[in-house]
Amino acid sequence: MRRRRAAVAAGFCASFLLGSVLNVLFAPGSEPPRPGQSPGPSPAPGPGRRGGRGELARQIRARYEEVQRYSRGGPGPGAGRPERRRLMDLAPGGPGLQRPRPPRARPLPDGAPGWPPAPGPGSPGPGPRLGCAALRNVSGAQYLGSGYTKAVYRVRLPGGAAVALKAVDFSGHDLGSCVREFGARRGCYRLAAHKLLKEMVLLERLRHPNVLQLYGYCYQDSEDIPDTLTTITELGAPVEMIQLLQTSWEDRFRICLSLGRLLHHLAHSPLGSVTLLDFRPRQFVLVDGELKVTDLDDARVEETPCTGNADCTLEFPARNFTLPCSAQGWCEAMNEKRNLYNAYRFFFTYLLPHSAPPSLRPLLDSIVNATGELSWGVDETLAQLEKVLHLYRSGQYLQNSTAGSQAEYQRLPDSTISQEDYRCWPSYHHGGCLLSVFNLAEAVDICENHAQCQAFVVTNQTTWTGRQLVFFKTGWSHVVPDPSKTTYVRVSG
Repeated sequence: MRRRRAAVAAGFCASFLLGSVLNVLFAPGSEPPRPGQSPGPSPAPGPGRRGGRGELARQIRARYEEVQRYSRGGPGPGAGRPERRRLMDLAPGGPGLQRPRPPRARPLPDGAPGWPPAPGPGSPGPGPRLGCAALRNVSGAQYLGSGYTKAVYRVRLPGGAAVALKAVDFSGHDLGSCVREFGARRGCYRLAAHKLLKEMVLLERLRHPNVLQLYGYCYQDSEDIPDTLTTITELGAPVEMIQLLQTSWEDRFRICLSLGRLLHHLAHSPLGSVTLLDFRPRQFVLVDGELKVTDLDDARVEETPCTGNADCTLEFPARNFTLPCSAQGWCEAMNEKRNLYNAYRFFFTYLLPHSAPPSLRPLLDSIVNATGELSWGVDETLAQLEKVLHLYRSGQYLQNSTAGSQAEYQRLPDSTISQEDYRCWPSYHHGGCLLSVFNLAEAVDICENHAQCQAFVVTNQTTWTGRQLVFFKTGWSHVVPDPSKTTYVRVSG
């Protein structure tokens, strides 16, 4: 990964970088740009690997059947298997399916199925709108990173919109270990790409404001492998916990509320209760302040079978939980509780209580404690998070918390203070003290509690909850006209 980042940072010209990236996305056997390095030949199967090829076919079939379970009710009549086409363009008014020259005959491992159908017109809700045509003239390609199976790129579409592209990482651990074991590059690509296809199907079936949007996908033949798959998704920013700890409580609460809403949706999804087996901040992104899950290839829908409570143990690094085994032979709410405890240990415990309004802290502490003990399910957790939102947005949390001001403030309309800033934490502005307030009384109360505050400026900007942003100042010797702001200066007290 360091070598790839170094290559990008070295400042290759835009055309070379774009060509390299698209080669990675659509040409198996290549990898993210590395100067002076060629992918080399595929390893040939060694002697005695015939049984290994049978095992590879079994693994491909297992993943194929998993995707089929999640995509039932997907493609409508007449949707051909992707081996029969080179391009799939689902853009409105696009050319539709195109039949290419057949790829070079190179058999799959014995018994391996073909591609399952991708989500299409028969999927729940509208199908993806972007296809291969949308990727023909992209610009500004940038390698973002990779994990066990996939590489992610940022590109700008001809209309100017920035999107993320995901494809199998040909230098990744998943594909590389498979090729070393089985010596079958095409079959190993298919095994890895089924994880990408599974994620694509789940993004389509689990659509929700806190699930990353699937914009489309593209199948394209190459010299080595037919139907290499690229998905086109919404672009988000990575979740950096250290940076989040420096943001306002209001923004951190929004992330926790987003997560609560997502877990409620996963617990009651059309597929059943969905658990995220790989639940870490890196599996999520931020889009306009909202938390969204982006990595679903390790999601699971099936609950854990059991014959007794001893079979229903949730194990975590710090502690374990034993859940009841139902009369039907399934561990009760194990998927839901796994998600909830991971939300507690990765998000709630760090983001919810710190620097929260004092009157909300008892309720926030109860949310953190209940999720840490798994004494609540996702329904109750979300209900309490929504209660916090209501108290905060309505200003009810301020009752009996703001004392009457002993000072008087003069109102200066259509003006601001250009300098005389001081820093406070947490602030929306790193160079000054910019906070959100419910009303003028709360702004006065904050200024009274900051020893250096002698004035404040009310802006016309609001946060996601509708609260106004206010700059707090050390003085008012630099008052200047500004029709979008109102200044209040302390004149007594």
